Amino acid sequence: MTDTLLNPPPRENSELVGQEAAERILVDAWTSGRVPHAWLFTGPRGIGKATLAYRFASFVLANGGEGASLHDEKPQTLALHQDDPVFRRIASGGHPDLLTLQGGDIHPDTGRATEGIVVAQVRKAVGFMRLTPAMGGWRVAIVDAADSMNTNAANALLKCLEEPPKRVLFLLIGHAPGSLLPTIRSRCQQLSLAPLDDVKVSELLKRYRPQSNEADRDLALHLADGSIGEALAITDAGGLDLYREFVRIVGTLPDLDISAVHTLGDRMARGSATENFATFSRLVDRWLSEMIRSISTGRPRIESVVGEQATIERLAHLAGLEEWLEVWDKVKQLLSRAEYANLDRKQVVIGMFHTLANAAG
Repeated sequence: MTDTLLNPPPRENSELVGQEAAERILVDAWTSGRVPHAWLFTGPRGIGKATLAYRFASFVLANGGEGASLHDEKPQTLALHQDDPVFRRIASGGHPDLLTLQGGDIHPDTGRATEGIVVAQVRKAVGFMRLTPAMGGWRVAIVDAADSMNTNAANALLKCLEEPPKRVLFLLIGHAPGSLLPTIRSRCQQLSLAPLDDVKVSELLKRYRPQSNEADRDLALHLADGSIGEALAITDAGGLDLYREFVRIVGTLPDLDISAVHTLGDRMARGSATENFATFSRLVDRWLSEMIRSISTGRPRIESVVGEQATIERLAHLAGLEEWLEVWDKVKQLLSRAEYANLDRKQVVIGMFHTLANAAG
C-alpha cells in the first residue's frame, strides 16, 4: 500500500525532483510577463508532470491571486513553503481559483465516476474559467490527463483555448500527446519533461520504500525507465514477483508449465487484483517489445532477470520476427480487452501463454 506521507500525491507534494530545467522555463516565462495561457506538459508517466503543474498553479495563484508578491527579486524556483496558505488550500483541494479535471471524477450529470474526461467536465471548467477570480488574480485549470479526453470533451476545450478569458491558465498533462487533437497541441506551449536519471530514481525508491531490499529496488529501477511513479506502481502492485514469474514461465517454452500458468491466472482473477493485472499487462508488453527489438537488431538486451537473453535467443530460433510481431499484437489486444471489456482475467492469462507457446512450438 502506498504511504502518502512518504509519497504524497501531486497536489500535496512540495518537492520536485529532477525537473529543474522545466521549472526554470516556467519561472522565466512568469518573470518575463508573457505567460502563455495554455501549457502542455509531456513525457512518460510518473516523472513529475502533475507535480510540476500543481507547483506552477500554486506559484501563480500565490503571486497573482491574493495581491501579494512572494519575491522582491526574480524567483529561482516555483516552490512555496508547505505552511503557505495557498499551498495548504491547494493541497486540501479547497482553493477557489483552481479546478482539476481528471478521469474517475464524478460526472456532473449522472453522478457516476467517469472513465476518462468527458464533455460535461470540460463545460464545467469553461464556465469556471469565465468567472471573476475569487482571490482577485488568476484562475487555473489542470487537465490530468489531457489524452484521456473523449472527442466531444477535446472539442469543447479547444473552443476555450481558441478564445481564452483574460488571466486564465490551462495546464494540460499529456502522457501520449500524439493522441491529442493537433489544434489543441498548436494552441499550447509544449514543455517536454525528460525521464529521471537512475541515480534519482534509486534515491527516491530508497526514501519512499525503505523496507524494500536491494534486489527488488534494482529490478524496479530497471523496469521503470526513469519513472519513479512507475517504479512505485510496480513495487506496490506486486509487479516484481509477477515479472519474475512471467520470465520463468516463458523460459519453459515451447513446453508450458500449465500448473504455474493456472496459479498465475488465479492470482490475476482475484477481485482485488485489478491494479496487479494492469501492472502485469504493462510488464508483458515491455518484455515482448524488448524481445522483438533484440531479435530485429541482433543486439542483446540488458538482463533484469538472469536467463532472459538466453530465452530470447532460443525463441528467435523457434519462430521468425514476423511471427513474433503478430504474437505481440495479439497479446496486446487480448490484455487490453481484458481491462476494458471486463473479461475473465484468468482465461486471458491462460490464452496469452498459449498464444506464446503456439508460436514457439
